[in-house]
Amino acid sequence: LSIERTKLMAKKQFNHFLSLLILFAALPVCETNLLGQSSVAEEAPYRIAFDHAKQQEVSQQLNAIYKRGAFSSSFSGTWAVDSKSYRLGENGPNKTSQAFSSATGMVLEPQPADALFKKAPGRQSRLRSPDGKWRLRSRDGELSVEKIGSGKSTKLLEPAAKREIHVRGFRWSPDGKHVLFVQSDTTDVKKRTILLPTDPTYPGTASHRFARVGGKIEQRKIGVATLETGKVWWLPIEMPEEGFYLGQLEWAGNSNEILVEWFSRFRDRREFLLVSLGGEAKKIFSETNEAWVVASQAKNHGLIWIGERSEQCIIISEKDGWRHAYLYTRDGNELALLTPGDYDIIERGQVDEANGWFYFYASPDNATQKYLFRVPLDGTGKKEQITPEGQAGTHRYDFSPNSKWAFHTYSNVNRPPVVELVELPSHKVIKTLQDNQGLVELMNDSPALPTEFVQLDIGDGITVDASVTKPKDFDANKKYPVLVYVYGEPHLQTVLDDWGAAQIDFHRVVAGLGYIVVSIDNRGTPAPKGAAWRRAVFGSLGPISTDEQARAIQKLGEIHSCVDLSRVAIWGWSGGGSNTLNALFRRPDVYQVGIAVVPKPQPHLYNAWFQEIYMRTREVNAEGYAKSAPINFAEGLKGKLLIITGSGETNTHIQIIEGLVDRLIELEKPFDYMVYPNRDHGLRAGKGTVVHVRMRIIRYLLENLPAGPK
Repeated sequence: LSIERTKLMAKKQFNHFLSLLILFAALPVCETNLLGQSSVAEEAPYRIAFDHAKQQEVSQQLNAIYKRGAFSSSFSGTWAVDSKSYRLGENGPNKTSQAFSSATGMVLEPQPADALFKKAPGRQSRLRSPDGKWRLRSRDGELSVEKIGSGKSTKLLEPAAKREIHVRGFRWSPDGKHVLFVQSDTTDVKKRTILLPTDPTYPGTASHRFARVGGKIEQRKIGVATLETGKVWWLPIEMPEEGFYLGQLEWAGNSNEILVEWFSRFRDRREFLLVSLGGEAKKIFSETNEAWVVASQAKNHGLIWIGERSEQCIIISEKDGWRHAYLYTRDGNELALLTPGDYDIIERGQVDEANGWFYFYASPDNATQKYLFRVPLDGTGKKEQITPEGQAGTHRYDFSPNSKWAFHTYSNVNRPPVVELVELPSHKVIKTLQDNQGLVELMNDSPALPTEFVQLDIGDGITVDASVTKPKDFDANKKYPVLVYVYGEPHLQTVLDDWGAAQIDFHRVVAGLGYIVVSIDNRGTPAPKGAAWRRAVFGSLGPISTDEQARAIQKLGEIHSCVDLSRVAIWGWSGGGSNTLNALFRRPDVYQVGIAVVPKPQPHLYNAWFQEIYMRTREVNAEGYAKSAPINFAEGLKGKLLIITGSGETNTHIQIIEGLVDRLIELEKPFDYMVYPNRDHGLRAGKGTVVHVRMRIIRYLLENLPAGPK
């Protein structure tokens, strides 16, 4: 009976299988993707077969980018102190002692003495005095000094009992008799603990001091040690209980006065102080702002002394609504606004005192680019563009000490860097030092078309910049899925006309698979569009970026029919990961897929140094934190979500992210979660990690937002 029953069941299964074959034969021709899903060919998008061969191809492309640095470009040159010659490759693998003429670019014979190419002061050892007579020793809060050759040392600071003290930031006085330093006390800064990859049965742990929003930050004191007496004197500056931050700290052009750039904890107040060794502290500049006073880029902090006796200085400030350069006396009297007009300095360049010029970078008409300008030091003239017209993109200059020549690097997002020796201010090209022709050839084989830039009017008088990268076989008559790369916070722009900017090499690989890759800079990003643009997000990072990113991608779809608004994914890293979460949770009508890498779903648990600038603390801004935290909007998740982090992350500790994981579980929301063991915020440690992260992103895209046009 058992045998007969088995035969009967087999016959029924065969007949059922035969019926299915007949049924499928009657259906229209279908395409099947790697997941086995089928759809009618006329209506469905092309679905790439991400088989082993295709994975190998993409892996090779990513390894070329991240492991072999195929698209990277580096240049190293060193100017002689008299500006008459230069050397190439001083810090690179092609190091040479050969010197070239600045005027002609030709090899010099005989060669200048090595002393002409001595290291800049900032690169010399901070422990040895400039006159070579003294050497400092610092460990565990203890500071001592030894007179070289004497064999004897003098203890300047004793280690503090039961306190975690660090001594750093050494600055020697010009006469070599005093040393300036910062003593920091981190004892009251709480620790974050991570697991170490030791014995998994009894794993080890490591703890790191981490000042989170609203918590204790390190306490600082500024001291001056006098070498001959072995005594330490502490500067009489304001040290509020909540803590403060330091910017520029140096000797003020002599051995008797110290310049201190001081910031309040929230960075809504900034001061420059001149403190004499006699104990007098004089304020020479001060500014406040209800949002923040710091320039969006730390490279514009500090001041530049002018004159043989440093009787004047240049200070960069946004006090009039634009980032401008001001000329002040040493006593703090404003002499002139050097760069008047409705435009921002992007970055300060060099001061040519001999000829009376201040060089700086700006781009008044295009926030994605950067050019060199100059103005007279006395404030009597208008800005003059030094970079030639017709070279759209990003320009950088490494000036000779006398400002007569420069190594000029020019690139844009589609053009590899070209490095030239140029004469200033004529910008006459003396010699091409690096043409990167190999990179030009690699670009010709790119799987993507050249990146384009567009401006999108999203209403309310707001126009945002966006970059668009399309696949090489792009067909304007078809619709393509979109991947949005977002950062959207005050730390950086992603829409830049610069070689290698904003993960563009990775995005070209993604575009080549059949996506349109888009990036957008909303208000709050550090674009040179005025202080109001940058400060629009003050009090709450999240709502404005989420709204403006969504409006921009919808506007792009309106004006470009190739953009398929029914197939939109978004991804970002750190602050961009947070914006990805907010986008997916708050605007599920716009985004179907999100990939959030090391996000901060609970910003009140992020680091104090960054988050407090823009949002203060929850104690004074509870509503702002509530409105910005992605975890508070997790119930809005409808699409596919992948969260990526590292278990060794201290900046956004894994338990902060797992707070969101628990919330999604509580809401019964499906999502995906990838943790890289013992990796930190950059997810770079460990062989193969950088490529693996990006392969994971690509696979998730292909699985949940199939590539190709329809």
